[in-house]
Amino acid sequence: MYRFRDCEVDPRGFVIRRGGDQVRVERQVFGVLVHLIEHRDRVVPKLELLDAVWGNRFVSESALTSRLKDARRAVGDDGHRQEVIATVHGVGYRFVAPVEVMGDPGLPPAPAARMVQEIHYCDSPDGVRLAFAVCGEGPPLVKAANWLTHLDHEWSSVIWRHWIQWLAGAHYLVRYDERGCGLSDWNVSEFGLDAWVEDLELVADSAGVDRFPLLGVSQGGAVAIEYAVRHPDRVSRLVLVGAYSRGRLARATSDEERQEASLDLALGRVSWRRDDAAFRQVFASQFLPDAPRKTWDAFNELQRATTSVENVVRFLDAFAHIDVSAVAPSVRCPTLIVHARRDIRVPESQAHELAKLIPGSRLVFLDSGNHIITEQEAAWPVLVSEVNRFLAN
Repeated sequence: MYRFRDCEVDPRGFVIRRGGDQVRVERQVFGVLVHLIEHRDRVVPKLELLDAVWGNRFVSESALTSRLKDARRAVGDDGHRQEVIATVHGVGYRFVAPVEVMGDPGLPPAPAARMVQEIHYCDSPDGVRLAFAVCGEGPPLVKAANWLTHLDHEWSSVIWRHWIQWLAGAHYLVRYDERGCGLSDWNVSEFGLDAWVEDLELVADSAGVDRFPLLGVSQGGAVAIEYAVRHPDRVSRLVLVGAYSRGRLARATSDEERQEASLDLALGRVSWRRDDAAFRQVFASQFLPDAPRKTWDAFNELQRATTSVENVVRFLDAFAHIDVSAVAPSVRCPTLIVHARRDIRVPESQAHELAKLIPGSRLVFLDSGNHIITEQEAAWPVLVSEVNRFLAN
């Protein structure tokens, strides 16, 4: 529930009240208003609004202008005063009225208006300079690094910014770019699970956090599992999202599965070495099949900024051979496993395997096909609510 001036907006109830009276608006008008409120820490580009409210449907900017006019009218504003919604000419729109946030702690917290991140560096024993960032306030939360991150770019990327705003909304969030990726050194000799776990150890020590919940997304889940087993005194809770215990080649048992895994790797090697934009698009469609084309484009931009073509090939090989199935039963902290049911990159069978391996773990499936859950889909508030409640216990 958001309150500003004499207005209240309830995103769940689809209700706007002004001066205590309900104001009825079209669904698209409501969508525009809520999206601007939830992203009031920045200017929202026109294309983002169109994508958030209309999705894959093509509409003209005049339709957006009309809905903005209605949204302003609903909250007692207009294009002349712009005391609630301001136009930033040539860029987009920003919600400028002070907002009071009320509501269920299971809901995603509103973006912090003045949230900033500090980027630091530390050096590994083998000479790799690692970049890590801290932001937010509260008890610590550490996110194990995963591929396709860039501490600077993801701060404003539609792929990861809602994750950061959520996680840092109630925690002192520590996250980092793994070796060969983002702001960390790209020219590295050692890739693999042991090096990734040692990097997590270094970052946690450098950030000055002693005991903390640990979040692992995708292959970061395997790193988080290994770390939790090696350091049971430091990990209070473990959250695994879209994670797996065994990579594609490690879990292949039949000739057909081995051929499919080898084909995926071969295709990746050839396509990335040729810097093939068409393959990147296919890659985006596998990671985010339920997302609109604009989100694919944003994912592709992040891919290009994240690492070198040579490192992509090395990452794909290393991921395919990951195997923490032998150590997973030694996890002793409470563990939550969350997985998109129709995930193409990491099938739901891997979530079941993790749940069987980790004693006492809890498994929650999301109604999504996206490997990285987006802010606009219905699965997002479910993910947020489940993780928030797990960390609060």
